Amino acid sequence: MNQYPWGHERPFNAYAAYFKKHFGERVQKLSVDAGFNCPNRDGTKGVGGCTYCNNRAFNPSYCSPQKSIRQQLQEGMEFHLKRYKTNKFLAYFQAYSNTYASLDILKKRYSEALETENVVGLVIGTRPDCVDDAILDYLAELSKKHYIIIEYGIESVYDSSLLRINRGHDFDCARNAVESSVKRGLKTGAHFIFGLPGESRKDMMDSVELINTLPLTSIKFHQLQMIKGTKMAAEYEAVPEDFHLFEQLDDYIDFMVAFIENLRPDIMIERFAGEVSPKLICGPRWGNIRYDQVVVAIEKELIKRGSWQGKNFYPPVE
Repeated sequence: MNQYPWGHERPFNAYAAYFKKHFGERVQKLSVDAGFNCPNRDGTKGVGGCTYCNNRAFNPSYCSPQKSIRQQLQEGMEFHLKRYKTNKFLAYFQAYSNTYASLDILKKRYSEALETENVVGLVIGTRPDCVDDAILDYLAELSKKHYIIIEYGIESVYDSSLLRINRGHDFDCARNAVESSVKRGLKTGAHFIFGLPGESRKDMMDSVELINTLPLTSIKFHQLQMIKGTKMAAEYEAVPEDFHLFEQLDDYIDFMVAFIENLRPDIMIERFAGEVSPKLICGPRWGNIRYDQVVVAIEKELIKRGSWQGKNFYPPVE
């Protein structure tokens, strides 16, 4: 029974609940490293990539571009079947920018995934400056037969932050990519990071106003974590006063609850925070807290406050 406004059964619009309703059962994402690159790595728009980035921080052990996509998926299925009972999987093209290639190459790699037994769709992580009309038209055609969602790494609504972290695109580029995707009927997600250098807590909180103007299907939030060997880790060591990190979990929960209260209620939340292996982190961390515990804590706090996603959201007056 729905107990919250906007039809939510929980105090936030949970992506997991939508998945179960859409497919009628649990569906598991399987990460794939298809060997793509990024334009801010190969010299097209810059070198070195995003200053915070280290793909080792989230790539599962079975992911390797030296293996075929089919092999990665099959090994991923074996890994997850030990933990979950599911017969449906989504191939998650996660590492780097997974539309950064010719359309012929993209068709070959996506087809290999979709032809793998029990794969029912694709989750394609990419950058907003790595799509064009031809790619989006092709994905829209695929979506007629398969579950397809494109996820854009936007990271910040502030151009000054995007420049500082070496993204190589601005927020207008992100808006155009999202709107072009949605115009074609594509499910469209976005990723944002809280704690980027130069952004105050007020800046982070105020960003919800621009995020609400994007016609997103889903969203992921991560707290900034300092990963060993990255340029940002060196920057943090040199000028820590430029960073407003969430050093305590309680601090992050307070922030996220207030943020969610202002977030447009139809946007499904897929992630509230990031989770990185402790051996890769060189900055503040929340001890041995796992991601599912973070979700529980945020939900409990919303319930405790009698609050919910979109409580303070007011649609613009036409």
